[in-house]
Amino acid sequence: MCRRRIILGVCGASGVILGYYLARAVKEQGIELHLIATDAARRTWELETERSFEELTSLADVNYDPHDMAAAISSGSYRTMGMVVAPCSMKSLAGIVSGYADNLLLRAADVCLKENRRVVLCPREMPLGKVHLRNLNEAVTLGCVIVPPMLSFYSGQTTVEEQIHHIVGKILMQFDLEYREFHPWEGPGAEE
Repeated sequence: MCRRRIILGVCGASGVILGYYLARAVKEQGIELHLIATDAARRTWELETERSFEELTSLADVNYDPHDMAAAISSGSYRTMGMVVAPCSMKSLAGIVSGYADNLLLRAADVCLKENRRVVLCPREMPLGKVHLRNLNEAVTLGCVIVPPMLSFYSGQTTVEEQIHHIVGKILMQFDLEYREFHPWEGPGAEE
């Protein structure tokens, strides 16, 4: 049986705070968190948040240097539940779909795909261009699940934080995990 481990990759796309909320949620589940934050993620963190970067890294059981291609998660024999890339930059998306694994985040995704483990990508770009859409389609063809961090209105989320909780809940559903801050649709027929 696979140990309860999830790899979280945080790229330099806008929305790095999503990685923080997801890391907290994974830890609340009692799941071992393996974190790869790219150099660009660190820079975006500094630009977008007032939190110290250590607030993110302190949530991980294991932090990886994104350039360490000999890390445990670069091997298929190191078992995990899979990987989430949140946010996922278009550069990382392109690397994942082409198999161009020139850093540990891309290699870990490549390993998860080749081992038929769950890979969830949270692409952060707007608007999406033809190349982005082609790459997203290719990612789905390869077995990735695409969970874009889109606004939801059906469950009454009114703040940015509530929207983030909703997205985190949707991501965790891909691993059959429940999230206490997630409020699913409860409209007509929802109980059926």
